[in-house]
Amino acid sequence: MAKYFDVHPDNPQPRSIAQVADSVRSGALIAYPTDSCYALGCRLGSRDGVDRIRSIRNLDSRHHFTLVCQDFAQLGQFVQIDNDVFRAIKASTPGSYTFILPATREVPRMLQHPKKKTVGVRIPDHVVTQALLAELGEPLLSSTLLLPDEEEPMTQGWEIKDRLDHVLDAVVDSGDCGTEPTTVVDFSDGEAEIVRRGAGDTSRFE
Repeated sequence: MAKYFDVHPDNPQPRSIAQVADSVRSGALIAYPTDSCYALGCRLGSRDGVDRIRSIRNLDSRHHFTLVCQDFAQLGQFVQIDNDVFRAIKASTPGSYTFILPATREVPRMLQHPKKKTVGVRIPDHVVTQALLAELGEPLLSSTLLLPDEEEPMTQGWEIKDRLDHVLDAVVDSGDCGTEPTTVVDFSDGEAEIVRRGAGDTSRFE
């Protein structure tokens, strides 16, 4: 049964955030809000968490997992970025974008695309997510909470708790955060390729 955390969207309670972070450190798989929609999240090196996300979403080995980072300094530890790409990403963060880039050695192989050796990274513009990342001190390994054969992600914490109680360890609810996932931009070849049009403005990458 998943623990349920009702967290204020503008002033998240430090005690609740600390409890969620402790759960993640202990291997928990959580559902949490972001600036685009709810996501599934676990600790960076958790193979069990990766397997559970794959199972819940019915994902294959080619799926790009996302490292949700607190800031640009943290993001830079996990991906290789040249100067031009750096400027383009810096101008768009924090925000509703996921960027696919070559992974550094800090990224576990199980999270990298099997052929391209890339990984998704993003810096969300969401108070609760930022508070959790600050408390955790490392990125959250994440994937959009979009269930197989469904058109849109779930938007309500209580609904997530109700439907996924048996497969999650915790649900963080801070209210509705929308249904549109991030815009995904692939910079792995040095040029911007828009893989998915979502919540973020794509004009700067076209």
